Amino acid sequence: MSKTTTTNKIGKPLEPLRPMTDDEVMAAALSDPDAQPLTPHDFKRMKRVARAKIIRQALGLTQQEFAARLGVPVETIRNWEQGKRLPRGPARALLAVIAHAPETVFAALAKS
Repeated sequence: MSKTTTTNKIGKPLEPLRPMTDDEVMAAALSDPDAQPLTPHDFKRMKRVARAKIIRQALGLTQQEFAARLGVPVETIRNWEQGKRLPRGPARALLAVIAHAPETVFAALAKS
């Protein structure tokens, strides 16, 4: 079933929940001065933030605390966050798991 339609109790389709087409939705969004699409200039001004930094900050940890919990040198965390190095293979997988279940991962790492 589409996200824009629903059925009643007897299974008969009801009217779409959104009476506008996708084109009408886009036109309405573009007409809103507060919802304009980003320009190439906007993208140039934007700064990428490393996934490791986003995860660490979401957990409220310092670089030193995060490194200690992962069992890696703080320089590794700094290099990831500054874009000097990218986490690869197991490190990238570990960060993905931490993003979804940090307490479980940290508890498991603390036991080893």
